[in-house]
This record gives sequence, C-alpha cells and structure tokens, in this order.
Amino acid sequence: MLDIKFIRENVKEAKQAMLNRNIDINFDRLLSWDDERKILAAKIEQLRLKRNTESEKIGRYKIEGKEPLSGLLLEINELRNKIQEQEKQLLTIENLINDFLLRTPNIPDKSVPVGRDNRDNKIIRFVGKPKKFSFQPKYHWQIGEQLDILDFTTASKISGPRFTVLKNEGCALERAIITFFLDTHKSKGYKEIMAPYLVNQASMTGTGQLPKFGEEVFKCTNDELYLIPTAEVSVTNIYRDNVLEESVLPKKYVSYSACFRRESGTYGKDTKGLIRNHQFNKVELVKFVEPNASNEELESLVTDAGNVLELLELPYRIMLLSTGDMSFTSSKTYDLEVWLAGDGTYREISSCSNFKDFQARRMNIKVKLKNQKKNFLHTLNASGVAVGRTFAAILENYQREDGSVLIPEALRKYTRFDVIKPK
Repeated sequence: MLDIKFIRENVKEAKQAMLNRNIDINFDRLLSWDDERKILAAKIEQLRLKRNTESEKIGRYKIEGKEPLSGLLLEINELRNKIQEQEKQLLTIENLINDFLLRTPNIPDKSVPVGRDNRDNKIIRFVGKPKKFSFQPKYHWQIGEQLDILDFTTASKISGPRFTVLKNEGCALERAIITFFLDTHKSKGYKEIMAPYLVNQASMTGTGQLPKFGEEVFKCTNDELYLIPTAEVSVTNIYRDNVLEESVLPKKYVSYSACFRRESGTYGKDTKGLIRNHQFNKVELVKFVEPNASNEELESLVTDAGNVLELLELPYRIMLLSTGDMSFTSSKTYDLEVWLAGDGTYREISSCSNFKDFQARRMNIKVKLKNQKKNFLHTLNASGVAVGRTFAAILENYQREDGSVLIPEALRKYTRFDVIKPK
C-alpha cells in the first residue's frame, strides 16, 4: 500500500510511476476524497466539542438541583444525530480511500527498466551453459510418463486438468528436491517455518493478493479461508501488527509449502506438464529488513536462490523485470529462468522481489530504530525455488538417449539412487 502523504507530496511522480507500469490511475480523485475526509473530520470534531460543552451545562443543572431546559436537551439530541450522520459519511469516504490504495500497485524502483511487457526485461547474466545432446531431447512430461513417474491422465480423472500424480521414483525425487532446498538455505542462515496453507482475508490482503486478485485464488466460501498461492502469505503475516527491534533485523525465513493457483488467463500457455499447475510444491524465502538495507538484501536473495540451481548444475539466467512485467506488489524484481532442454528455452523458476514498505504498510509491520523512531520495515521474498519446475528441469537436462535420467549428484544422498531407468 502506498502512503497517501507521499502521493499528495509527489503526485506527478506517482502518476508517472503508474504510467510506467502502463496503468492510468486517477490520483486526483483520491486526493479529492482525502480533502473531503479532512473537512468532515474537522466538522465532526467541532460538533463533538459543542455537544460536550452543552452536556456539561446539563451536568451543572443537575448538581444545582435544577431541571435541564428542554431546548438544551433537544439541541444535544440534534448534535448527536448530526455527528452520527457525518460519521457514516466519513466512514464511506475512508472506505473509498482504503479500497483505492489497496488496489494501487507499488511504485517501481528507479533502477527498473521502463517497458510494456517481458520483451523489455533486461538480461543481467547467464550462469552455466546448456548441455549439447547427441539426440533430440524430449519434453519432461514425455520423459516422466515413459519412466512411469508422472501421471497426468489419472490426475485429470481425480481432479481435472493441470494437476499431477507423482509415482514411484518421482515421489522420492520430489521429496529430495524439497529437503535439499531446505537444508541448503538453512545452512545460509534462514530459519525454517511451516505455516498454515489456509489463511484468512486479512493475511491475503496484507501480502497483496486481495482485493485486486480475488479471482486468482481458491477460496473456501463456508469458512472465509483461502488456500495460499505461496508460503510468502503465511510467513510474512507472522509479524502483522508487530514492531521489531532494529537489532534483530534482518530476519530470514525458509518455508516449504504446497501452493494453489487458478492460473486463469494462461490457457494454451505452458499448460502441459509441470510448468503451470493448479497445485504445486515450492520452497519460499522471506526477509524482513531495515529499510536502508533492502536493495543490498535483494541482491543477496538472488544469490541464495540461484545457488541451489548451481549446486544442481542447472543452467539459468537472471532477468531484471521491466515496469510492465513486474507483479502488483513489487518495487523491483529479478527472475531466475532455468534452461529446459526439451523446450530449448529458459523458463521462470524463481522471482526475487523487493516490496520495500508496500506490504509492511498493509500489514502494519514496523521497525523500532536505534533513535527510537518507528518506521515501516521492508519485506522481500523469492522462490527458493519452485520444486515442480526444478523436477522438470532435471528430467530435461539430465535425460539420456536410452530414456533414463541421471540424478544430480547433490540429490543422491536424499534419493538414495543415482538414475531412474525405464521400466
């Protein structure tokens, strides 16, 4: 959530920031509501003072044993009705302002390239080189079905399209990837968290999924609970309405969770295999940091997310997203894109984002600085990384001509086998 004071003092900058995101937002309407709010609040305060003054007169009459004047009682009653009426008007305006701010995206950092979409993203660097095959590499879903470790047909029968049943060595590989990610990130100082998959509306609003993207999430209507699209939601809300001491920052967490997304609007795009499923596993990294440190912490977050891919010897590239391709909540995002040999292209496997104070303001998470001043802290998160897409990348990059798939050396102590062979 943006600070309305910042918008008022920097309205031209705020408008340009939204135009850079290819969104035309009428901040003049917001500021007009804010003016109305201030005028109404002042009127209500004056009416309350007058009511209190008149009520004190009645108190004095009673002390003196006199009967209060009927006109005075009538005036106090009219004041009470006016106050109630104007308080309703004030609440309506405050709700309009709050909804407006909740639906307004974050302001991009000045270092973010201005662009319309992913075609304007900037390649930062490549890490590792794609392997050259002596045969035509297959897609991961072809490999998985032939090895009898992925079953999309049965998953469709059980649930519908874009679900997966893992079988045999596929189950062990999935667990191995998860445990490897957790162990690696914990060795870097991240503390492990296992938080609920079902969260309330306040939690979804705090991280930015609601109200704007309500159609993208799965909701349990009878209970007013939502299935998380990422562990970011549960973990970041741990500190909602809290004040943290500067001395305890940064706080770094790693969390495995299943994730649930509608993925509406992606029909025909990456819908085969494990790339865009409605349910998938992911290991998430979340940071709470002092505001002046968030840019530096973003760079280290990218390093930590990329480290697991390097240990698995999976080639990837780092992309700095343009203003037109960033998420609603992000101020700056790097995407890590892993090489998929069967597809012959790079696919996103992690988004590493600095939200600055955007989420913290929505969740009221503050830091108490050494000078005793309290500010909203900064939050960051990254996929560390998406498990299903890692599974897919391993199948495609470690496939062999005989149909078998080697297990990356870093995973073998977890899988306890070196290769998956055709049955």
